[in-house]
Formats: sequence, C-alpha cells, structure tokens
Amino acid sequence: MATEEKILIDRIAAGDRIKRGDALSVGYRGELLRLMVIFADSELAGAAGFADVINRGPGLKERMIAARIVSEKFHHAETVLELLKDFGVNPALYVNSHSWSARLDRDVDLGSRRVGGDKRLNVFHYPLEGWTDGVSMNMLMGAATTVQIGELQHCSYEPLANCMASIVKREAEHAELGERGLRAAVERQGSALPAQASVGYWYPRVAATFGRIDSERVDLYRKYGLRQHSNAELLQTWETEIAARLARLGLTAPK
Repeated sequence: MATEEKILIDRIAAGDRIKRGDALSVGYRGELLRLMVIFADSELAGAAGFADVINRGPGLKERMIAARIVSEKFHHAETVLELLKDFGVNPALYVNSHSWSARLDRDVDLGSRRVGGDKRLNVFHYPLEGWTDGVSMNMLMGAATTVQIGELQHCSYEPLANCMASIVKREAEHAELGERGLRAAVERQGSALPAQASVGYWYPRVAATFGRIDSERVDLYRKYGLRQHSNAELLQTWETEIAARLARLGLTAPK
C-alpha cells in the first residue's frame, strides 16, 4: 500500500476528519468524487423532472410546494458543485453539460444497470406521469435519499459531511411533503387505486438506488470512512420506514 494511502486510512481509522486542502490518496479521491457527482447529478435530474409536474398540481398551494422542492434540489446540487470546484469542476460549465430533463421510456427497467451520460441514479431516468405519480415518487425517493445521505453526514470528508447535515433535513421534509400530497390525492380522487399503481411502479425502481446487495464497493467505502452501513442495511431501513408511511395511507408495498 502506498505511503500516502496508508497515512490517510490510518487517520480515518483513528477518527480523524479529512479537511479541505488535505492530501488525498488517488483511491480516496476517486471514491469521494464518485459519491459527490452521483449526488449532484441526481439532484439536478430530480429537480428537472419534478419541475415538469409543478403545473399539474391541483391548486396554488401544491404548486408552490412543488416549486420549493425543485428550488431546494437545485440548491443541494449547487452546494456540492461548490465542493467539486476543489477538484477542478467548473459549476457553470457542468450544469450545461447534460440534459437533466432527459428521460427514457416509462416501460424500460434498468434495475441497477448503469447507462451512459451523466451519473444520476437510474430512478431519475424514468418519466413522471402527472401529479399523483409525482408525489408518490417524491415520498418514496425522498425517504430513500434521507437514508442514503444520512450516511454521508457522518463521512470522513468534513466539507461533505457538513453540507449533508443540512441537506438531509430538507430531504426528510420532501418525503413528508410527498406523503401529505399523496394522502390528499387519494382523498381527492376518492380511490387509492391510482396511488397504489404509482407506488407499484416506483417502489422497485427506488429500491434499486441502494445498489447491489453483494456490492464489493461497500468495503472500500468503509475503509475510507465514507459509508458505515451495507446496501442491505440501508435498504432495510428504507423498507421499514416506507412500510409505515404506506400503512398510514392505506397502501401497500408491491410483493
């Protein structure tokens, strides 16, 4: 193991936080960049997709809430892109480097298979179909994001941990707003069938964002102090939370 790598890993094992300007090993730098880019790309793509649903809201209040969520997601992306400037990223150029609103056909199922282009999570390659679909996805993915970045607020890279500590609170609010919106949609429609159909579509696609259960990358993340829990543990946390949210709405997770 290279001396630079060993020194860094020993620091992390001792509980030390890596600060802005500290020397990074090639391996640590690569994995840290990967996590930040995936997050920034997912927030940009998620905001762009949900923006198309704003005017599908049943009233002004709902549209204002949706617009607020979109704005906050763009802000989350901006916050992480500011960190990426230390790694040679130009945020202004980066934001215009991909079509964040681009979507695949609704019937495509990527699973955990990656596609080319930006590094968004696969769930953000699928299109939303109307308001009920949008709030359903927002509840499911908001809860998943809260679990996933909850890990990063304790990561070894101090600048990322600090910004995630504030972002995770807003993502938790997004999940709560999604649940409220879905409840209102069920009441307004007088039937749970459209909401249940939407949950049936999005549930497995959101579950896939936790990655492969047997992923070897988790061990690397743990060594670098970037993650603490396995994909299976994070998925179980999400499934438990979503089961409770769905039960409150009279809905169920697909088998």
